[in-house]
Amino acid sequence: MDTHLVVVLALLAAAAAAEAKMSADYYSKTCPRADRIIADVLAQKQISNPTTAAGVLRLFFHDCFVGGCDASVLVASTAAARSERDADVNLSLPGDAFDALARAKAALEVECPGVVSCADLLAVAARDLVTMTGGPYYPLRLGRKDGLSSSPSAPDAEIPHANLTVSRLVAREFAARIYGGGGGGADPTMNPALAKRLQEACRDYRRGPTIAAFNDVMTPGRFDNMYFVNLRRGLGLLATDQELYGDARTRPHVERYAANETAFFADFARAARRLSHHGVKNGANGEVRRRCDAYNGGPRG
Repeated sequence: MDTHLVVVLALLAAAAAAEAKMSADYYSKTCPRADRIIADVLAQKQISNPTTAAGVLRLFFHDCFVGGCDASVLVASTAAARSERDADVNLSLPGDAFDALARAKAALEVECPGVVSCADLLAVAARDLVTMTGGPYYPLRLGRKDGLSSSPSAPDAEIPHANLTVSRLVAREFAARIYGGGGGGADPTMNPALAKRLQEACRDYRRGPTIAAFNDVMTPGRFDNMYFVNLRRGLGLLATDQELYGDARTRPHVERYAANETAFFADFARAARRLSHHGVKNGANGEVRRRCDAYNGGPRG
């Protein structure tokens, strides 16, 4: 049998085994109030900081896309070891998102110490915040363990730069589009009014590279299909956003989601559930961290 096929089959078998140990009621006996605790903490955070939902959704994507859903993106760098947080593509991940998860984890540790993993917390938090802001609810299977490693080199190699469809992105990611078009002006495919507003908001982005703008300029506080509606109006923030509408291969999907929010919600929920099962750790391959930003045994790398 081909060696590559053997490897693929082994990985599929491992993934199936990991998923088999997961269930919707995983914490029903060990931490029955976990869902309520998480929801209460997140609701308070979202009310005080409305960008929290978008930030946590970005964390969920950045975590699962690199090495699987194991909360490795939440690990903080130390003097002994740098983590995924130091990767260039992760520098714009918002502090409010990390804070929301830290607060929820602290509350869970008071209720049921050492039980709920940070990986499960992140998956549930992303789902709950999507629902809180108007998006679809989707069931999740729980039982993930937290990863035992976090490398700053992995995200930059795995995550596409400047093409995410979440709500907040740093100015440097789209500066070329608003300043570097023909003759030094804005990209001619961008809505002129939007380009002018962004130029004014981001004029000092070189001195303050974390200056941010909302990707969805119409309904930034809601999870809806307005992102796709905006693309038809030339209101895409990033060049790669607008490419989705300009390219014949992806334009039909933009048109479909812009016209049918229900279809977008259904596809999003299906994709989020599938992503949440990617690279799940269990058994000796993971742990349940006492703090989401640190391994139980100290620095690793």
